[in-house]
Amino acid sequence: MKAKRFNQFLTALAVIMILSMLLSACTPATKTNPESDPTAPKQEQSTGKARMTEQGTPRNETLIVDALDGRITNPKQFNPYIPGTAYSEGFHQVCMANLYEIDGTKGDMIPIIAAKPAEALNADFTKWKITLRSGLAWSDGQEFSAEDVAWTLTMLSTNKDLPAYGFWNPLIKSAKATDKVTVEIEMNKPYPRIETLVGDQIFDSPFHVLAKHIWSKENPATFAAATPTCIGPYKLKDVDANGMWTLWEKRADWQKAAYGASMGEPKPKYILFKFYGPEEKRVLAGAAHDLDVFMDITPDSWDVLRKKNEYAKAWFDQFPYANMDDPCERGISFNTSKAPFDKLEVRWALALATDIQSVSMATFGGKMRFSPIQVPPLSGLQPLYHFALEDWLKNLQLADGYKPFDGEHSAKLVKSLAGEKGLPTDPKAQKELFGVGWWKHDPNQAAKLLQSVGFKKGSDGKWLTPDGKPWKITINAPANFEVQSGRLAFAVADSWKKFGIDATAQAMEGGPFWTAEGNGDFEAGSYWPGCGVQPDVYNQVQGWHKKYVVPTGQTAPGNRQRYKSDRISNLIDQLSPLKPTDPKIVPLVNELNKAFVEEMPWIPMFGTSKFVPTDTYYWTGFPNSKDPYFGPWWWWSNFPFILHKLQPTGKM
Repeated sequence: MKAKRFNQFLTALAVIMILSMLLSACTPATKTNPESDPTAPKQEQSTGKARMTEQGTPRNETLIVDALDGRITNPKQFNPYIPGTAYSEGFHQVCMANLYEIDGTKGDMIPIIAAKPAEALNADFTKWKITLRSGLAWSDGQEFSAEDVAWTLTMLSTNKDLPAYGFWNPLIKSAKATDKVTVEIEMNKPYPRIETLVGDQIFDSPFHVLAKHIWSKENPATFAAATPTCIGPYKLKDVDANGMWTLWEKRADWQKAAYGASMGEPKPKYILFKFYGPEEKRVLAGAAHDLDVFMDITPDSWDVLRKKNEYAKAWFDQFPYANMDDPCERGISFNTSKAPFDKLEVRWALALATDIQSVSMATFGGKMRFSPIQVPPLSGLQPLYHFALEDWLKNLQLADGYKPFDGEHSAKLVKSLAGEKGLPTDPKAQKELFGVGWWKHDPNQAAKLLQSVGFKKGSDGKWLTPDGKPWKITINAPANFEVQSGRLAFAVADSWKKFGIDATAQAMEGGPFWTAEGNGDFEAGSYWPGCGVQPDVYNQVQGWHKKYVVPTGQTAPGNRQRYKSDRISNLIDQLSPLKPTDPKIVPLVNELNKAFVEEMPWIPMFGTSKFVPTDTYYWTGFPNSKDPYFGPWWWWSNFPFILHKLQPTGKM
């Protein structure tokens, strides 16, 4: 095993050395004279003419953004309500727009297509009025109106062929346009969070307005919408048939688009979402000023990039460099309708079989925050939830009286990271940076739990399932996107192998990865069903309700882990009628956190650390720790909050 780990180390070292040599060959050393700027492309220096992208657009008018989902398997599908549609290559950032968007830093709801906050028309929050901005138009020139909103809501709640029908039908009783800018919605039950239902919840919204004049003539359950009709400030210009890039062009009538009407003109004329391939190629592109916004790289690659491109900037100028407050935490999900993951003892055994310290170092060199609960460990949420539950976690006992919590993981990690500058020495500060703690690594207790439900070890030391077969686990892992989750899957598989399970990680492109989760075609997966940015996390947990469970093979409208829990469902029902500011929210969410811990339907592990550098050679104005007007959430639907602040540098 030591030889194997040494070989893995040599392999990783070789990759870094090759990458460094390639960068040295193609990129000049860090410049010392800002006036001569040797990192600038040679064409600019020699001719003074603007460089052109491979797509034929002027480089200095084009913002180039990394492709979150890697290569797109359905590049000409822009239907937001059918499986396989890629959102994050510009579709939901610059083409679509939401009625309301969330401020990812403060959690406030901001009207975008809507003109003002929603108005409750009765005391029990079953009737609402939403007023829209006037003067908006679709990208084909047709007027945008309340009819589009009302038609889309009615279609979602009545079209049984849509996967989303199971979510919308129980909620929406009726939706009607009373004039061009007013929609009245009647709910089947009290719903005080209407703005986050028809607006952004974090990454995106479950509701996307469709152009009635286009979609009413099509079947929304099958229509691909190869040429999308956009309400955002950009329209589709071109797309690569092989799914490697998507090019958007600013609308000539951007004033009539969402965001343009309220935020003014975005400066990039073109936005190119491009997948360069493996990480080393993306770093090469960034070093050559051919990639302005990265979606995810590893800490090792960041070290290389920042040495070769002085214009490259991370969130922090020093350790941990990455932003550690992404509102979706990472861990291992299960299809709990499949044996043996339907057993509590098995899920807890897998948690205790995980060497979380080794997993942390192998995944991101320790630059992550531990999280043992459902709510992600954001700096603003830790005091309400993680630290508030610290004593409860310490005293938690399993059925046999065993106490599984280890509150010293942050201190242990700091020791492992000795040598890094700026590490906190105070125990409280260590936990603020690295988290309240996690579960013990206790293979003996994990073995007891497995044996209690019929598992046995073979003569070779490998685990056998209760029916006597070798226990094999395949963990779905994102390939070439969401690098933290991808690396996490392989690190966890390695930890479980050492425990005696035949565990492997299966790298998957974006389309198959998400389709597998939606259809339940997985045993385990490095997914992230634990999210939240506000203290009220109802919108992020409501999908865990047992009513959303469907058989494996059907696309789930929620609860993709297919976990049925009366206790969790009851707590979700208690949260449902409360206003987001109700003082009952935090205590109820903590009860929900306790239920998720004790029942362990999935294994939360870490908050998400985002190494998403920017190259400030062509564009400036990106948020960072010194100017945190927004988080580095380029892949969210509210990307225009950043986009509209970018300014060209004037470089050719």
